[in-house]
Amino acid sequence: MKPILPAAPFESSLFLETPFVFFLSARVAATVAFQILTVAVGWQMYAITGSAFYLGLVGLAQFLPMFVLTLAVGHAADRYDRRGIARACQIVEALATALLAAANLAGKLDKASILLIVSAVGAARAFEGPSMASLMPALVTHDSFPRAAAWSASAMQVATIVGPALGGLLYAISPTSDYAAAALLFLGSSILVSMIKIDHRPPRREAVTLKSVFAGLAFIRDRQIILGAISLDLFAVLLGGATALLPIYAKDILFTGSLGLGLLRAAPALGALAMSLFLARRPLKRKVGRTMFIAVAIFGLATITFAVSASFVLSLCALVVLGAADVISVVVRQSLVQLQTPDEMRGRVSAVNSMFIGTSNQLGEFESGLTASWFGTVPAVLIGGIGTLAVVALWIRIFPDLAGADTLDGPKGN
Repeated sequence: MKPILPAAPFESSLFLETPFVFFLSARVAATVAFQILTVAVGWQMYAITGSAFYLGLVGLAQFLPMFVLTLAVGHAADRYDRRGIARACQIVEALATALLAAANLAGKLDKASILLIVSAVGAARAFEGPSMASLMPALVTHDSFPRAAAWSASAMQVATIVGPALGGLLYAISPTSDYAAAALLFLGSSILVSMIKIDHRPPRREAVTLKSVFAGLAFIRDRQIILGAISLDLFAVLLGGATALLPIYAKDILFTGSLGLGLLRAAPALGALAMSLFLARRPLKRKVGRTMFIAVAIFGLATITFAVSASFVLSLCALVVLGAADVISVVVRQSLVQLQTPDEMRGRVSAVNSMFIGTSNQLGEFESGLTASWFGTVPAVLIGGIGTLAVVALWIRIFPDLAGADTLDGPKGN
C-alpha cells in the first residue's frame, strides 16, 4: 500500500485511499443502522412497558454478551482476518434486525423478544467493534493516524446525527420501517467491508495460550497512561448514561414526540461532529492529558445541566456541549491505545478497550434505568453528572502520568 502523507485541512490524502474510504463508509452505514435500531427499540420498549427499568435492561442485554466474550473477541481479531470477522458480524446484525421487523409486522414483538434479539446484536457487536478498530491502523500511516481518527470520529458523528433523526421519522410511520431500514444498512456495511483491500501480509500470530488470551489485559495494566485514559472514559460514560432515559425526558419532561426524541439523540452527535471536524483540521499535539481531563469535566457539567433542564432548547444545547466534550476524550483515548500498541496485540487490546468503553454505554444505560427507578429520572441523571466530576478529581491524583501526558506518543509532559 502506498504511503499516506500528512494532509492539509479538508484536502486530506486519506480520502484518496480507497480502503480507508470503504472503511469509513462501512462504519457510517453500520452506525446509522445501530442508531435507528436504538431509537426504535427504546421507544417501543417504553411504549410496551412504561418502565425505566426495562429501558435499562435493553442496555444490559447488549452489555452482557460483550463482557462475556471480550477475551475470545480479542484473540479472534489477532488470529483471523479482521475484515472477515466484521463482515460476518454485520450479517448477523442484519438478520437479527430483520427478525425484529418480521416479528413486529406479525404483531408478536414483546419485551422478552426485544431483549433476546438485542442480546444477539450485542454479541455480534462484541466481535465487530475490536475488529474494525484494530483494522484502521493498517490503512493509514503512524503519522496520519491522529488525523484519521478525527475524520473517523467526524464520520461516526454524522451517522449518529442522521441515524436517530431518521429513526424518529421512520418510527412515525411504523417501527417495522425502522427495523427494515436498519437491516438493509447492516447488510450494506458488510458489502463495503468486503471491498476493503490491504496489500501487506498480516504478521504471524502467536499460539493460543492462557497467557496470550490475557495479554491484552496485562498490556493495559502495565501502561498507566492507557489504563488511566480507558478507565476515565469508562466511569464518565457509565455515570453519564443519560441517553437511556431520553424517551422519558422526551415524553414526560420535555413533552415532545418520537421526532423530538430523535433530535435529542442526535444532539450529542452534532456537538461531537463540530469538535471532531475541528480536531481533523487541528489535531491535538501538546498537553493531551490535561485536555482530556478538562473535556471529561465539561461532560459532567453538561450532564448536570441536562438533568435539571425543563426546556427543550436548553436540553438540546446541553447535549450538544456534552457530545463535543466527549469526542475529545474519545480521540485522545483511541489514539493513545492504537499508537502505543503493536499490531499483533491490537485485537486483544482493542477488545479490552471495547469492553471498558463500548460496553460502558450499555451498562451506563442499565445504571441510569436502575437509579431512575429508585430515585426518579432527574435525580438519576444529576447523580451521574456529579459522579463524573468526582471521578475527574480522583483520577488526576491516581493517574498523574495521564494528567501530565504531553503528546499522544507517550508520557512526555511535566
